[in-house]
Amino acid sequence: MHLAVSARTDTGRLRKGNEDNLYADANEYRGLFIVADGMGGHAAGEVASQMAVDLISSELSDLNDLTASDAQQRVSDTLRLANRRVFQRTATEIDKTGMGSTASALLLSDTHYLIGHVGDSRIYLVRDGVMQQLTRDHSLVQEQVDAGLITQEQARHHPQSNVITCCIGMSSDIEPAIIVGETRVGDVFLLASDGLTGMVEDRRLQQLLQSRAAPERIVNAMIADANNNGGIDNITAIVVKVITADTQFPTGEVTPVPQPR
Repeated sequence: MHLAVSARTDTGRLRKGNEDNLYADANEYRGLFIVADGMGGHAAGEVASQMAVDLISSELSDLNDLTASDAQQRVSDTLRLANRRVFQRTATEIDKTGMGSTASALLLSDTHYLIGHVGDSRIYLVRDGVMQQLTRDHSLVQEQVDAGLITQEQARHHPQSNVITCCIGMSSDIEPAIIVGETRVGDVFLLASDGLTGMVEDRRLQQLLQSRAAPERIVNAMIADANNNGGIDNITAIVVKVITADTQFPTGEVTPVPQPR
């Protein structure tokens, strides 16, 4: 398996700190990529997202066979463990009360992908010219869309678009979404916090993901677009291209998998 990867997080234009965290790592069997968007005052959001990323990456570091009989359960159990750890800390530290984090984790091999997801950070797949949102937002407006009360476009500009219904640390237990599928050469994956997806329209994201540019160029363009459109939140993006060994990009060499933040 050959992956071209770029990962970056940006504070944005209005926030003083960055409560997003990310992780990107690969070995000869699989890649592991995580985006977490924290929430809570007194820098508690940054603590929650870092706790989530650290625990998930540690617990899943040796999960190399994505088709193993226990693989999906391991991912679900790991997100639930992260939830319990964060929730317990909110109960014991007054200044951490109410903190939480989204968590979207992608494990990727040359034949399959496996996703664990909680919150409203997103994972997209572009394949054969079509972009699909693989994850479903755990949010109030998504529930209203599902019920037919508002359209997807109305949800985008809804005043409660940032209200999430499930996240790491919100309650004593959660039920993560687990998504599986097959991987093909040519696939392009995007993991993003809502600081990106809330500021850049899907058609623009698809245009960038379909380009022949190296992932680093794509990530930089996405973050620039989000900032140019207001940059009201922290912005995080990980772009992963599944490629052949001899792939070259017009904009430069294959981007190596970055060191975890």
